[in-house]
Amino acid sequence: MSRQQTPIEDILPLSPLQEGLLFHNVFDEDAQDVYVAQMILDLEGRLDGAVLRRAAEGLLRRHAALRAALRYERLSRPAQVIMREVPLPWREIDLTGLPEAEAESAARRAADEDRTRRFDLRRPPLVRFTLLRLGSTRHRLVLTNHHILWDGWSLPLVLRDLLKLYADGGDPRGLPSVRPYRDYLGWLAGQDADAARAAWREALAGLEEPTRIAPGDSSRTPTIPQQVRFGLSAERTAALTEHARSRGLTLNTVVEGAWAVVLSRLTGRDDVVFGITVSGRPPELDGAESMVGLFINTLPLRARLRHAEPLAGMLARIQEEQAALLAHHHLGLPEVQKLVGLGELFDTSMVFENYPVDVAELTRPVAALQVTGAEGRDASHYALGLVAVPGDELRFRLDHRSDLVTEEQAQTVAERFLRVLDALVADPDQPVGRLELLSPTERDRLLGEWNATAREVPGGHIPALFEAQAARTPDAPAIVFGETVLSYAELNARANRLARHLIQRGIGAEDVVATALPRSPELVVALLAVLKAGAAHLPLDLGYPAERIGFMLRDAAPGLLLTTTDQVSSLPDGPPLLAVDDQETLQILAGRSGVDVTDADRVRPLLPAHPAYVVYTSGSTGLPKGVVVSHAGVPSLVAGQVDGFGIDRDSRVLQFASPSFDAAVSELWTALLSGACVVLAPARRLLGPALTEEIRERGVTHVTLPPAVLRVLPQDALPPDVTLIVAGEACAGDLVETWSANRRMINAYGPTESTVCASMSGPLFGGDPPPIGRPIANTRVYILDDALRPTPLGVEGELYVAGSGLARGYLRRPGLSAERFVADPFAGDGSRLYRTGDRARWTS
Repeated sequence: MSRQQTPIEDILPLSPLQEGLLFHNVFDEDAQDVYVAQMILDLEGRLDGAVLRRAAEGLLRRHAALRAALRYERLSRPAQVIMREVPLPWREIDLTGLPEAEAESAARRAADEDRTRRFDLRRPPLVRFTLLRLGSTRHRLVLTNHHILWDGWSLPLVLRDLLKLYADGGDPRGLPSVRPYRDYLGWLAGQDADAARAAWREALAGLEEPTRIAPGDSSRTPTIPQQVRFGLSAERTAALTEHARSRGLTLNTVVEGAWAVVLSRLTGRDDVVFGITVSGRPPELDGAESMVGLFINTLPLRARLRHAEPLAGMLARIQEEQAALLAHHHLGLPEVQKLVGLGELFDTSMVFENYPVDVAELTRPVAALQVTGAEGRDASHYALGLVAVPGDELRFRLDHRSDLVTEEQAQTVAERFLRVLDALVADPDQPVGRLELLSPTERDRLLGEWNATAREVPGGHIPALFEAQAARTPDAPAIVFGETVLSYAELNARANRLARHLIQRGIGAEDVVATALPRSPELVVALLAVLKAGAAHLPLDLGYPAERIGFMLRDAAPGLLLTTTDQVSSLPDGPPLLAVDDQETLQILAGRSGVDVTDADRVRPLLPAHPAYVVYTSGSTGLPKGVVVSHAGVPSLVAGQVDGFGIDRDSRVLQFASPSFDAAVSELWTALLSGACVVLAPARRLLGPALTEEIRERGVTHVTLPPAVLRVLPQDALPPDVTLIVAGEACAGDLVETWSANRRMINAYGPTESTVCASMSGPLFGGDPPPIGRPIANTRVYILDDALRPTPLGVEGELYVAGSGLARGYLRRPGLSAERFVADPFAGDGSRLYRTGDRARWTS
């Protein structure tokens, strides 16, 4: 009989979940439908195939929901059409002539092929039966259906009826009448949708973003998920059950709460949402427990985690919040999500399969036939789906889409989930924020292995390190500026003379001296002289607005300002001025000794812990702040960058950064403390074609540029043998693809509050956004959540920096310093962490 000639028994609306499953089916009609489910029964005994087939036919006649076809074309809303009769999709495969192993393999292939074959939801029935004969008394029945027909609660009812019909020779008269699925749909239509909308709107109020564990668009064509199976022993199950009972909690709530904690750590968020499957069978509908159809509904569960709240208290609160929504479980997920306005709210789900299954009844021999094994196979489109099956041993199945979550990642999630359950039994009153979900191996990798940067570096302050280098390479070029070349010995002597003059004026350790000098050898001499005197230098960029320079001078209150005679009139009132090119000053300096300055000469002894420089932040997040950085981190900075950048005595490093930017510290001292040469140029020579000319003419081998500058340079602006370092802002993947092709390209990262650089990548290639790499020598980086716990691999958190390069704090701002520089909970020696405010994650 054709589809048009088959009599129609009824036309019904769809339940909320049926509408969702229909959408997934028609979204990509060429893809595999993950909502094709399967139940495989192993049968032992003498089996009459003809009788079993009649039983299957009787099953379709008994339950109208199994004769449904879905219609949606040219309809304002889809409908299900119940046919009066439908043909039985039945096939038998005889494998009795094959060896046992080959028969098993062939049976598995047949089941797999049936599961991957799509249903046309317009052509009923949406169920298929395959009988596999493996031996004279060994059989396997494969029942394949689209999930849109029935739910997990219905499946045992279907199997019970099928076996009863078989026992009765296919005669349905021995079965009691059933209440039709249409009665449930009628009940559904009579519910107060407005009240449900109000309840869900209140429950999800203030939710800021969806909870997604998979990057990118996880709604793309899904794949059949892989599975990780795990569980609790009978002893652990009993302990967990007893604990839940003692606290008035359902086991379902315990599983939901534990899953919420895991998702919180997976996403780095304290307000998480995931999908839960509710039974949807209203207790006020008589006979609902024995009806066959799709009653379940997928709805969001929102869990707000509070670090200080006891774990058991959090579970009790979740149970109370969920109980308030019980009367509103009939509203469809699309409508709930529409109320929030954030699109798809989650990409993970949780199912607690608490079905009233009488296992003894299903396994009782029926007409010399017995069910000896059963395997259910279903799936969903979510990136992660947890299925809990209660029993003497609480069992779990974690479905994971292999295109989004690897097997190793899924296994790790399962282990963390079990840790939460164990923690609930061991210490239910511990604060949620103290739960440890990482394994010892994971924790050691994040805190120890990837931060194992301890390295012996030369001790001492910057002047001592420079003087040692000058002694090793006195005649090597230290500075090139146009045609001017200063050797290490000449630079050292000139800086010593100026340092002695500063000392004579009372400048020493813990003082601040500002420099307002153009890019020139005199600038480097002045910076080095300030350090030799023991003071910290405050570099001022002459290109800055007068208002900003004035603010920095007022805020830092330097004891002296070094400048040139032609700049004196343009500088705001403030500290005493010393023009280094004034004739009187030059005469005084000529009379000073060029021998290295020692503590015997200084106003106060100079220690590595004393300030070396003060650099002001941009002020983009508020008032600019003066960051006070000591000498102590410079040796580690130099060691890390010399190795990472490949700098040696033949290198020429361009001084590109503004003197007021801490990158200039890196450019100067990485070169001057390793025997390389610093290439200086006027500001006008660091833009456009002039920059390219300067690099080529001066033989520059290393240049550090911000991505914004790199983006406007022509692709032939840098010779292939120049090492390019990008820093100062996030670098896009297309820049890496363009500029890494013919040269070494490094991505460096560091906040001003650490000594210039905290981490750097290896050589970059390809077009992906570059990583910021690993911490440099004697530096540690941590990615922590709001409770200062290390975030798991791949999970976003706040980036913290620790180690020898950490700044002393903010100049004259002890409150802000205490807020941003916090105790290091992992060091155990009283050292500090700097909260960068940047978001980051570890990759594998």
